[in-house]
Amino acid sequence: MKNILVPVGNSKNIESHLQYAVDFAHAFGARLYVVQVYDMRVKSGTLGKIDHILDRESLLYLNNLLTKIETKEIDIVVKSFKGKLVDTLELICKTADIDLMLVEPRTNSTKEAVFLGKTSGKIIKKTNIPSLIVPEGYVFKPVSNVLVAIKSAIIKKEQALLPLQQIQNQFKAVVNLLLVKTPFYEEGDFNVHNSLSSLITETVFTENPTTFHGVLQHYNSHTPDLLCVFRRKRGFFAKMWEKNVILKKDFYSPFPVLVLKGVK
Repeated sequence: MKNILVPVGNSKNIESHLQYAVDFAHAFGARLYVVQVYDMRVKSGTLGKIDHILDRESLLYLNNLLTKIETKEIDIVVKSFKGKLVDTLELICKTADIDLMLVEPRTNSTKEAVFLGKTSGKIIKKTNIPSLIVPEGYVFKPVSNVLVAIKSAIIKKEQALLPLQQIQNQFKAVVNLLLVKTPFYEEGDFNVHNSLSSLITETVFTENPTTFHGVLQHYNSHTPDLLCVFRRKRGFFAKMWEKNVILKKDFYSPFPVLVLKGVK
């Protein structure tokens, strides 16, 4: 893992989140991109002046944040971008060859009932960038136990597994697989692809209405410190993601959640 992206909002948790990002990048010897994206619409004739001011203020804000954390002398690139959030993040990831994006649960929302705020939910739902959702205040520690939760083990895009493989290799983590039989189960869904089976220590089969319900039933017995799920059209968060905001009553994880690209 060489390049890690951290989109920055103005949450009260941002210093803690940046420290986690630095510690995570340091563990891999990776370069960290700390960016802020703004999308300001102004009247014609004032655009250039406003853009310059916003860009300057954004860079000042980011650099000031970095003075408040221990940067561990890793390579940090600070950038400010004007544009639509999702499109801009996708472009940054393509241009900088980003391996993983670290996302705060709430970049702007202050409502305690919210797990993923509108901006964070949009990033997770509408991009196809491998992402790690880091709980607020979570302190970095090497990953020792990963729970991969899926309803279908059919994998056509092996490259999607790369962040999981890199995390396992770096931390020598145990990876367990939870296969959830849902009402949408199809013959062959539980035939685990070799690229995934080579990572797995133990496989558990369960039957639940959704993958999410399967995780609720089983994660206590596995005591993971990382949950791994995949993006699918009707995947792990599908029902909850009909809106970008996800409430804690619908889903909450006390440990990081790795959201990989779709594998089909």
